[in-house]
Amino acid sequence: MEENSTIRVIELFAGVGGFRVGLEKANKELFEVAWANQWEPSRKAQDAFDCYARNFTEGMHVNEDIGEIPDEVFQDIEPSLVVGGFPCQDYSVARSLSGEKGIQGKKGVLFWQIERVIEKTHPKYVLLENVDRLLKSPSSQRGRDFAVMLATFRNLNYTVEWRVINAAEYGFAQRRRRVFIFAYKNGITFDQEQQQIDAKDIVFKEGFFAKPLPVQEEPYKNREDYETIPIDRVEISDNFSFNFHNAGVMRNGKIYTAHVQPVDMNPTPLSDILLDEELIDDKFYLSEQMEEKFKYLRGPKKIERTSQDGHKYYFSEGGMSPTDDLDKPGRTMLTSEGSINRSTHIIEVNGRKRFLTPIECERLNGFDDNWTAGMTDRMRYFCMGNALVVNLIEIMGNRIIEINTIKTNNEEEIQLGLSL
Repeated sequence: MEENSTIRVIELFAGVGGFRVGLEKANKELFEVAWANQWEPSRKAQDAFDCYARNFTEGMHVNEDIGEIPDEVFQDIEPSLVVGGFPCQDYSVARSLSGEKGIQGKKGVLFWQIERVIEKTHPKYVLLENVDRLLKSPSSQRGRDFAVMLATFRNLNYTVEWRVINAAEYGFAQRRRRVFIFAYKNGITFDQEQQQIDAKDIVFKEGFFAKPLPVQEEPYKNREDYETIPIDRVEISDNFSFNFHNAGVMRNGKIYTAHVQPVDMNPTPLSDILLDEELIDDKFYLSEQMEEKFKYLRGPKKIERTSQDGHKYYFSEGGMSPTDDLDKPGRTMLTSEGSINRSTHIIEVNGRKRFLTPIECERLNGFDDNWTAGMTDRMRYFCMGNALVVNLIEIMGNRIIEINTIKTNNEEEIQLGLSL
């Protein structure tokens, strides 16, 4: 058994650095984030990148369109781990015009950049995060997009595990549900060990996620399925549809997926992340007019509307509590947090109603206080609505350290073969 060695990391679509914060919480000495990219194409101000550059001094930070970065940049880094939270987009593909040059995906789809980085660098591990609806998209062909992604990893010689995780169910302060995708290179030590384990046991007991984030022993209501992904990604794009459950594993194109239930831990209530009320600026308290507006927004309603073709219908919305319960974890924070919006958190302390402050939103995601200081409050809320719960990445970072401990001679031969 070898002692742990440095794990060199490329961080894609870095935002304000949530993946890096989590990995460094796990072990700052072992995770070396050598290169990170953050770029907002539609914005002149690059607030997220500026925040990242303020908070991290080591490694290279790049504020450019990733599609313009040459392959050689990634190859020179030789990463062991690629991480990123990428947008949920349309992953449909088609044949190239010649019919001989593989496939063409829609331009601007950032997952193709992830594919390019992996294809050029062959990292041992890939850890990605996305909204959980990825597993069901598009609505007209359920599961197609995720199947295209799985086929991409299969073609690159990777095995994939996924899990939808609600952070509050593992002890944290936000009911934020996201899908995490962990891919590992076929042939490495962890893969050799996992090959000896039944797919169901990987998902429920022995896999990347199940060990540190335990689930109950059997699928919810016996919901489990098996499937094989077609070889041709164009065939998947055109015809494939499948019901992916909230956890699963894909090995050599064969899928096992099940609806897992977490072994719940006591969540952190909102009250635990609040600032002392004496520190709250008056601008965060609601005026009488704002209180009335939120009373309407959060109340039940039935509104008659007319569609473009003249059809009349009723839009109905159920009521929700006028304020968020301080004894429960927060709801999922959106990029609209802090605005006059139904999804915004409203709390009542000492008889006064107010918004969460930007610092409290940072705490909901596990960041240090004032991590996003230096930008407007509106952008601080926006960045936290886009961020992830870094405590989950800390748990996953520790798991990566654990599985990276042993390196066999066979694995060294594989790595040598890739470099030749």
